[in-house]
Amino acid sequence: MKPQLKRALLAFVAGLAAWVLVATVLDVALRRALPAYAAGEPMMSFTLGMLIARLAIACMTSLVAGATTAFIAPASKWVPWSLGVLLLVVFVPEHLKLWGVFPVWYHLSFLLTLVPLILIGWRLWLLRAGAPRSEAP
Repeated sequence: MKPQLKRALLAFVAGLAAWVLVATVLDVALRRALPAYAAGEPMMSFTLGMLIARLAIACMTSLVAGATTAFIAPASKWVPWSLGVLLLVVFVPEHLKLWGVFPVWYHLSFLLTLVPLILIGWRLWLLRAGAPRSEAP
C-alpha cells in the first residue's frame, strides 16, 4: 500500500475516533455541568438550551474531526468528505427514528451542518498550518 494512501486511511480512522471521543467527553461534561440534562437524557426530554448545547457539541466535534484529518493527511481532500458522508449515513437513520422526539429544526441543524463543519475544520487546520490554497476542496 502506498504511503499516501496509508496516511489518508489513518487520517480517516483518526478523524472518526476524534469525533467519537470529543462527542463523548463533551457529553459527559454537559451531564456533569447540568444535572437537569443528565436527568432528562434517558427520556430525551430536553429544554431549548439543552438542545442548543447538544448542537454546539456536535459543531465542536465536527470541527475537531475535520482538523484531525487535516493534521494527519493535509493533501487528501477526499478524507474529510468521506468522513462527513459516513457520519451522515450513520446519523440519518438515528434522526429518522427520533424525528418525533425533537423539533425538525434540531434534526436539520445537525444533519445539514455535519459535512460542512468537518470540511471547515479541515480547511481551518490547513490555513493555520499555512497549507497552500490549492488543497481546498
